[in-house]
Amino acid sequence: MKKITAFFITLIFFLFIINMFSCKTENKQDNAPTVKFLNTFENELNKQKNANVFSVSIYQQDALQTRYFGKNNPCQNAYSIAKVYIVTAIGLLVDQNLLSIDELLVDILADELPETYNDAWNNTTVEMLILHNVGLEEGFLDIDAHDSTNFGEDYLKYILTAPIREDFSFQSYSYTDASYYLLSRIIEKKCGMGTDNFLWKHLFYPLNCKEAAWSHCPKGHVIGATGLYIRSEDLVKLGLVYLNGGMYKNTRILSQNWVQKVLDNGYELKSHDNGITFSKSGMNGQMLIIVPSLNRVIAWLGYGHNNFESLATK
Repeated sequence: MKKITAFFITLIFFLFIINMFSCKTENKQDNAPTVKFLNTFENELNKQKNANVFSVSIYQQDALQTRYFGKNNPCQNAYSIAKVYIVTAIGLLVDQNLLSIDELLVDILADELPETYNDAWNNTTVEMLILHNVGLEEGFLDIDAHDSTNFGEDYLKYILTAPIREDFSFQSYSYTDASYYLLSRIIEKKCGMGTDNFLWKHLFYPLNCKEAAWSHCPKGHVIGATGLYIRSEDLVKLGLVYLNGGMYKNTRILSQNWVQKVLDNGYELKSHDNGITFSKSGMNGQMLIIVPSLNRVIAWLGYGHNNFESLATK
């Protein structure tokens, strides 16, 4: 009996020592670049009177860490960062040979078009929609800035029958959420399921995303351009896919070719300072930033005038 008791005492002591060393290892992370960035970010947040950040996440040196500020739901509206997810869904379909960015909108949605629509749409390709090369007024179909009940029940009809700008050419740039609603409809048509369900299967679940929800139009189609509720740490995981040439850990999510096309052509992830950073922001201070030279991805969610981009490379 004494031997058994001595054995258990020795075992408990051994486990205590292991636990003590493991705690020290975790505490060493206090000096890691991720923690240094989070501390710098929090200090700057306290200085900015008009800033309002709910959470910030950073990946660097194989560590992904998040810091929350105040009591908020960790899952928040990412606003226009949602467009990067639509671009990613398009890439997934291209990689699966289910879609070409040169295909025409009217061919893909041929059996869903209204009886009459503006002829300008006849030559609109998928890539033109990605690049916002459409003839609509800036801000058209913005559910975050306008009363969406004015759009009616059929958003597709509302878009395709809207007046086209007189100065429109096929190289015109007009930033609208309508382009990405149309892309969402194209995704659904090509994959045979909702855009959100498609991304759960091919992106959210493979990236171990904790939760995600997307706003829908009255007919049940994903808005696409905005209205994606997600965690900041899961935004970072998407950034990692583009940082690592389409890979997440040991899993290929996107082809290297599609990642390069996105970054070269500015498909929502815009290059700054000749590729020092690539980023996408949301209308109320949300941000996703990729810093290739530091092997770093940062994302924050909030609602306010949040100006922290200069911290990304420090």
